[in-house]
Amino acid sequence: MKKELLILILGIWFCHTSAQTPMIYDFDMTKPQPIYKIGGDYGYDVLPAPDKKRPMAPFYFSVKVPDGNYHVTITLGGKKNSNTTVRAEGRRLMVEAVTTKKAHETVEVEFVVNKRSTYITADKQVKIKKREKDYLTWDEKLTLEFNGPNPAVKKIHIEPANNVTTVYLCGNSTVVDQAYEPWASWGQLITRWFDASVAIANHAESGLTCRTFINSFRLDQIMQTLKAGDYVFVEFGHNDEKEHAPGDGAWYHYQYMLKTFVDKVRSKGATIVFCTPTQRRSFETDGRTLKNTHGDFPAAMKDVARRENVLLIDLNAMTKTLFEACGFEGSKHLLVHYPANTFPGQTKALEDNTHFNPFGAGQVAKCVVMGMKELGLPLVQHLRADWQDYNPAQPDDWQKCQWPTAQMFENQKPDGN
Repeated sequence: MKKELLILILGIWFCHTSAQTPMIYDFDMTKPQPIYKIGGDYGYDVLPAPDKKRPMAPFYFSVKVPDGNYHVTITLGGKKNSNTTVRAEGRRLMVEAVTTKKAHETVEVEFVVNKRSTYITADKQVKIKKREKDYLTWDEKLTLEFNGPNPAVKKIHIEPANNVTTVYLCGNSTVVDQAYEPWASWGQLITRWFDASVAIANHAESGLTCRTFINSFRLDQIMQTLKAGDYVFVEFGHNDEKEHAPGDGAWYHYQYMLKTFVDKVRSKGATIVFCTPTQRRSFETDGRTLKNTHGDFPAAMKDVARRENVLLIDLNAMTKTLFEACGFEGSKHLLVHYPANTFPGQTKALEDNTHFNPFGAGQVAKCVVMGMKELGLPLVQHLRADWQDYNPAQPDDWQKCQWPTAQMFENQKPDGN
């Protein structure tokens, strides 16, 4: 009996001390690493591992970790000059085109990745869509993608980041971490601009409305980890416009649901920020002026923001300026407009006037950052050193966009429009 009691006490002590011990991971990528298997601990994933015939080919590396924020430090460089872009989880851009110009030169980069699964509590999970089950977002592991003309990685260091500011994103297909090329959204590009003291936790999903976001327990999951000092950004409207049950519409149900977000977020001492819905590429017959396709929804969001004293970024106005600055033809370069056979298996032209490509998503992400600056959010103190202020009336040159294509494609447009 005494022996059994001692074993029980030792077991409890071990579990306690293990829980208190930070999980720190170090990988020497110049040495062979295993292939990741479900239930395994770490290894090459998604694509074949680099080998002697393709030593600087794009690759993925996954590590099984609990849900949370992780500080990642990577040493880039190899036996030759290199050019490496790092993305995380669902194609979130973390590091863009870092170069080494000679053999054995190294560059160290760092950032924070938010990792999550569907679990909220032991008996409650987020209700994800069937298509989401294949995403790299909702699984047991933290996945890093190394891409570019000649990516080279020497070391990877991963450790928990428990005290960073977390920015939670709530929204639809214009916000979500789009899983497949050539689709992209501002939520997965804005990660590029923040240093390792900020985590972006993107809970958005294509096709969602305020109602379906809440009803699928996504806000409940955010509430489990939301803390004072964090932020919650909310952009809805594209799909809410299509709800036609009794009471639906801009001035009642939409506003009611937005107020729900406000009350929940503020109950945790966090800051809520509204973003009016991004524009669709729909021009008047003059080919110069953009149509308003969102009806009263932007005005309804502004009304709630005014009454509840909520900070607001007018993405609707900023993307109107952006589209009109690019013009009828030029604005196609912001969106998924590609001739047939641009991507593997794409036998028909893609002509989508709602969903952004990586260049367009990057332009909208810059609009959001400028909105943060105009609001004077403390977050902007954590912008990376290479950030330059942006004016949507003078957009970047799409031909200079550096986005190494991932090896995952989908011709079917995301849910919602």
